[in-house]
Amino acid sequence: MSLLIVGSVALDTVETPFGKVKDALGGSAVYSSIAASYFTQPSLIAVVGTDFPKKYIKLLNKHNIDTSGLGQVEGRTFRWSGHYMYDLNSATTLDTQLNVFKDFNPKIPKQYKNIKKIFLGNIDPQLQYSVYKQMSNTEIVACDTMNFWIKNKSKELKKLLKVIDIFLVNEAEVRQLAQESNIIKAAKYVLKMGPKVLIVKRGEYGAMCFSNNSMFAVPSYPLENVFDPTGAGDSFAGGFMGYVVKSKNVNEQVLRQGIILGSVMGSFCVENFSIRGIVNKKYKQIVDRCCEIKKLTHFENIK
Repeated sequence: MSLLIVGSVALDTVETPFGKVKDALGGSAVYSSIAASYFTQPSLIAVVGTDFPKKYIKLLNKHNIDTSGLGQVEGRTFRWSGHYMYDLNSATTLDTQLNVFKDFNPKIPKQYKNIKKIFLGNIDPQLQYSVYKQMSNTEIVACDTMNFWIKNKSKELKKLLKVIDIFLVNEAEVRQLAQESNIIKAAKYVLKMGPKVLIVKRGEYGAMCFSNNSMFAVPSYPLENVFDPTGAGDSFAGGFMGYVVKSKNVNEQVLRQGIILGSVMGSFCVENFSIRGIVNKKYKQIVDRCCEIKKLTHFENIK
C-alpha cells in the first residue's frame, strides 16, 4: 500500500487570537502526508530550500513518510504568513514568499512511477496534470485546488478534471467553479466536468460527498478548543486518501468511512498550531473520535 502525494512544503508564520507560531512546518504535502501516514505509507514530492530545518525531515520520516522525493535546492523555502480573526473561517494573508517553490516543476522518480494512487495537493493545475501524465498506471487520482486557480487557471483546471477520479474542494470553491449558489446544483455541474466523486469540505459544518449515484453528508466533530485552522483541509484530504489506499475495494462504504476519518484528522489539526495536532496520535484516538461522530448522527427508524 502506497500513496504518492505532490504539493507544497512551507514554513508558516500564523497568528490567531489564541497564539502565534513563526516558521512552523506547513504546506499541503506536509499536512496531507502526516494525516495519511496513519493508514498507509505516503511518498512525498515537493521542494525546499537549503534553509529547511533537518529536524522537520526527521519528523516526516518518523511518521513513515518517504521523503526521497523531497528536493532541496539552493535558496529559501516557501514561506507564508497569515492572521485569523475570532471566526477562524478565513485567513488574511500578510506575506507570501514563493522562493524555491516558484520554480517547482515536479519530476517523478523512477521508483514512484508505478504507484497506483496519487493525491495532487493544491498547486498549479498545469503541474498537477504534468504529474498525472508522468505516472504509469494509476488506479485512483485525487486532487485539491483553490479559488486562485479556479479564477486564473480555469482552462487548465478543467483539463485536469477530465482525468480526475476524486475532486476535493471547499464550499466556496465549488460554488465559484460552477457559478452556482446552490451546493447541490453546483455539485452536479462539477461532476459533469469529469470527476467520479466530489467531496466538498465545509469546515466547522462538516463535509459532503457527491457522485452520480449518491449523496452523503457528515457533521464536523464538535470541539471546545480550536486554535489554528491552517492545514485542516489538507489533513482531511490526507486522512481520507490514506484510508482509501488502505482499503482493497473502493466502494460507497469505503468512501463514507474515509470522509469520517478525514473529518477526524481535520478536527485534530485545528486543536493546535502547525502540525502539532496531527503528529504522534494513537490509532485508537482516531477510531474513538470516529465512534463519537457515529453516536452524534445515529437515530432509530421513525415509525
